[in-house]
Amino acid sequence: MSNSLTIRQIELYKLSIPLIEPFTTSLGTDYSADNVLVKISTEEGITGFGECSPYMPINGESQDTCFIVGQYFAKALKGKNALDIEGSIQLMDSIIYASTSIKSAFDIALHDIAAQQAGMPLYKFIGGENNKTIVTDYTVSVGDIDKMVQEALRIQAQGYPAIKVKLGKGGKQDVERIRAIRAAVGKEIPIRIDANQGWKVKEAIETLNALAEFDIQHCEEPIARWKFMQLRKVKKNSPIPIMADECCGDDHDAARLIELKACDYFNIKLGKSGGIYKALKMVRMAEKAGIHLQVGAMLESRIAMTAFAHFALCSPMIEHYDFDTALMFSEDPVTGGIRYEANGVIKVPETPGLGASIDEERLSRMEKVVI
Repeated sequence: MSNSLTIRQIELYKLSIPLIEPFTTSLGTDYSADNVLVKISTEEGITGFGECSPYMPINGESQDTCFIVGQYFAKALKGKNALDIEGSIQLMDSIIYASTSIKSAFDIALHDIAAQQAGMPLYKFIGGENNKTIVTDYTVSVGDIDKMVQEALRIQAQGYPAIKVKLGKGGKQDVERIRAIRAAVGKEIPIRIDANQGWKVKEAIETLNALAEFDIQHCEEPIARWKFMQLRKVKKNSPIPIMADECCGDDHDAARLIELKACDYFNIKLGKSGGIYKALKMVRMAEKAGIHLQVGAMLESRIAMTAFAHFALCSPMIEHYDFDTALMFSEDPVTGGIRYEANGVIKVPETPGLGASIDEERLSRMEKVVI
């Protein structure tokens, strides 16, 4: 088997799909998924797909910036060896700082190619095993209490194993939101909360203690990401386990949080880490430190969501899965990929590579650039 595949062509597409309903967090409201698709073709005939869902408040990128920065990467990577993933990551890092969202789309496409060349499903190529059931939670947007209660009841009725609730819009009001939701859904179904940096430090500690009676599984990113030095104080004073999200982007962030003993969990997202290559480093660090893991998403389609599911099979420390956003799309443009089954269960494809693509007819209707 050849250890070299030459990158012949890279295509960038703008993938924009309206959501069925607006999705609201403490950071803002989204009405559509405005993503970038990367298609890398090799001289040897293997094609890989990747995708990112940039989110300006979290990774400082938009669909437009990713589309432009992606062209810098495409010009630099054309003619290079697609199987040299580490070299490609280093090259992209040398071209521009951060830009982790668009880097992740290239990383996924390169892993797709490499796994196809190896004749393995992506999870196996990265050292994983398909030996556990991936089950996604489903998220309630923050807002009017009555609407949040109805949404929680709908999620419960559809059989999802856990309800994730967006908070961060005033600690006292957030307690009342959870009080009402817990009363409506009963005591059996797990509830997870995500403040998306919405609380001040004192408010976070007070709110988390007030929420203790409602049996909350964990809380994501209670305080501002730049206050990571205070996160240990929140964790120490919280009866609810703390999960780092926005303050835990890549392997450097993970190392810092471990040293600070700042959290119980990491929420790994490929759009924050820059892709699978760096996310695997985070997993190894977390395993060593005893940090449990969730794999999460922005507003990706089933292209990237399939990559997340493959990645989620790489370690037993990954025990929570937040893969619901592709279900919020008004249209599904993806061929192959993960299957969403009853009660939130997700099936990962066993075909070589990613196992997901978008057909030429759908691609032809999207804005694109070819390098």
